[in-house]
Amino acid sequence: MTTTLAPTLSAPPLSPRLSLTPKTVPAGPMDGAWWPRSRDLSAELPALVDALEETYGRITRIAVNPTHWPVIPHKVPATGHIVHVGWFTEQHPDKMILLSYSVGRCDLLVIPPETEPAAAARLMDTAPAAATPLRHPVVGARMIMMPGTPRR
Repeated sequence: MTTTLAPTLSAPPLSPRLSLTPKTVPAGPMDGAWWPRSRDLSAELPALVDALEETYGRITRIAVNPTHWPVIPHKVPATGHIVHVGWFTEQHPDKMILLSYSVGRCDLLVIPPETEPAAAARLMDTAPAAATPLRHPVVGARMIMMPGTPRR
């Protein structure tokens, strides 16, 4: 007996809900905001990496805080390469750091997937555009970033 299986069609991945800082806005503490649909990094990261590579170049590593992610894969596939994923408990739980060959670093505010759409939309609009001046962690004085110096 011969059985023929019909090919299964998988739905194309949804585009990430992502808002990046416009180039015309002074550099702030975050490069953008990302609102994942779930807490499944294996499912969420490939589309995010693909979306960011046009602006930031080839993403090679991602760092997250394990507080909000039940499973952190060591590697995730991206178009044409593998991205290494690590975690740091010292990193802010709502921040994701992505490293690339060309730009260096992209810091994203991670909006929890269960956030109400109206609140998430406000965060997506304001987080990337916030050109909030950095403040010294001890004395609270404003720090002025000089052109060409790293933001972190």
